[in-house]
Amino acid sequence: MADRLLIIDDDARLSAMVSDYFSAAGFTTEQCFTAAAGLDAIARAPFDAVVLDLMLPDLDGFEVCRRIRACSDVPVLMLTARGEDTDRIVGLEIGADDYLSKPFNPRVLLARIRAILRRQRSSFQAETTILRFGRLQIDRGSRTVRVDGGDKALTSYQFDLLVALAENAGRVLNRDRLLDLVKGEELEAFDRSIDVHVSRIRFAIEDDPKHPRRIITVRGSGYVFAKKQDET
Repeated sequence: MADRLLIIDDDARLSAMVSDYFSAAGFTTEQCFTAAAGLDAIARAPFDAVVLDLMLPDLDGFEVCRRIRACSDVPVLMLTARGEDTDRIVGLEIGADDYLSKPFNPRVLLARIRAILRRQRSSFQAETTILRFGRLQIDRGSRTVRVDGGDKALTSYQFDLLVALAENAGRVLNRDRLLDLVKGEELEAFDRSIDVHVSRIRFAIEDDPKHPRRIITVRGSGYVFAKKQDET
């Protein structure tokens, strides 16, 4: 699906040039010539990025950026005919992702927008690989476990077992279901070995492994990963 770019600029000629250039690069674009129209467009539909002019007839770009940030985290690149550092600083402080002075080369604008989108998507992908439960952090991407920022050593099977429990937080999982989720051939030979692995996971992540508050045993049923440590 093509990235959607919103251009908010009262310079119709410049806006059309930017729109044509980005369309040729594979973007879907929409042009708005006032702040009100731009804010309305953002309220109506999602965009992947916004090019926002600082000088608009009905509202300055700083205020528009503030209003965008109040309701959306869409990347915003601000344009201005003024090259003053104070404008750049204010723009970045109120939530703009980048800043470009007019006149500019459209290739530079395209490169800047693409860089912003890459950073955002990389950040989102990194964030979605991490499971956080209070002081406990499970990073599925790097296959690491941390408590209070300190690394905890787990075997590959133990890590997979912890992830299976954490991804189903609040649900009671019996041994058969855990075997299915972990898909570990080593565990299939002796399902009670799950109990040993759970014990070692508790030793790594619990304050008191003998009285666990994160991975709870449900007698006759299996285990449940508590979303909060005071939940059983």
